[in-house]
Amino acid sequence: MDIHGKSLWQHAAGDTDRNYADVCLRWGVMLNGPGSAGPWPQCVDLLRAAKWSRKITDLRRFSEDIGNGDIVVLRIGTATVLAVGQVVGDYEWSDEFGDVDGWELQHIRRVRWVWQGGGTQKLFDTYALKLGDTTQRLTDGPVTEWLASLEVPTEAFHRPLAILPVTPQQRALDVSDISEFLFDHGVASDSISNLVAQIGELTRIAKWYQRSAKPSEHETVAYLVVPLLRALGWTPQRMAVEWNHVDVALFDQLPRSEISLRVVVEAKRMDNSCISAMLQALSYAKGKVNCHRMIVTDGLRYGVYVRDKLEVFSLFAYMNLTRLRHGYPIYECRGAQDALLAMAPEWKLAETK
Repeated sequence: MDIHGKSLWQHAAGDTDRNYADVCLRWGVMLNGPGSAGPWPQCVDLLRAAKWSRKITDLRRFSEDIGNGDIVVLRIGTATVLAVGQVVGDYEWSDEFGDVDGWELQHIRRVRWVWQGGGTQKLFDTYALKLGDTTQRLTDGPVTEWLASLEVPTEAFHRPLAILPVTPQQRALDVSDISEFLFDHGVASDSISNLVAQIGELTRIAKWYQRSAKPSEHETVAYLVVPLLRALGWTPQRMAVEWNHVDVALFDQLPRSEISLRVVVEAKRMDNSCISAMLQALSYAKGKVNCHRMIVTDGLRYGVYVRDKLEVFSLFAYMNLTRLRHGYPIYECRGAQDALLAMAPEWKLAETK
């Protein structure tokens, strides 16, 4: 790769416990946050008031110092490179990336990823890459030497970029929208009334946890997950906590058994990755012939996976109680209405069509 005269950067795609590299690679972007304060540089005053001076420096570097044509390596930790790309165009801000597995990453730069290792990560000695700010200059060393020796086909620099997702309609939902949607799809009126009452309370509890000490996984289940499932119509008889290593198991009938198991719920501590918990949930759902749904959650965010005719679980819908949306284009899945419906006892496989 010709790096002569080009500025080189390293950019973190999350951390080893929660990374969003797949979103970066799918959409041809690198992401930075928090973006809820608005685009750069209008966000500076709010960030300064929040005493995030270091983040201001990081975002200035990300939005102003990086130039069109610069080279960037996408990293995890201090020793792993996931991809190499060339920056395309100027800084942008997109609210579509306002919830990336719980992170607000609306600050974006377009990147044409020219090397992805064919699914193989490039590993260096520990601390070959810098720890700290999301975006940093890449200095001389083993990573730059590797870049100079990297063979990248010329055509890779001319591949078309993915068109960024744009939701054409108003994305924000309120509880009346959700109520009507669930009623139209056969959810019982009593369940809807209970749900409407619970959503506000659960959101207040979740926000309180975010402002104070984060709840344990057991608290998440007890005070957030179970109340939501109860409000949707699941009864205690059909809802088992810590059943056969499953955090919450939901059954369509009694007695509770593998045959009557319909939903596996995997809960994580708040602000941990819930999307990556899918693999753990899958290990419990696999082989359970009548289990067609998995829910992964941190009590605030819910990802609902559905098994298709090919017996593959895919993300069907996603919901954040503090950021209700019609859909989540970055995940190419449905939003809060469908997530709640898919978590309800009345849901049927036909709903995925």
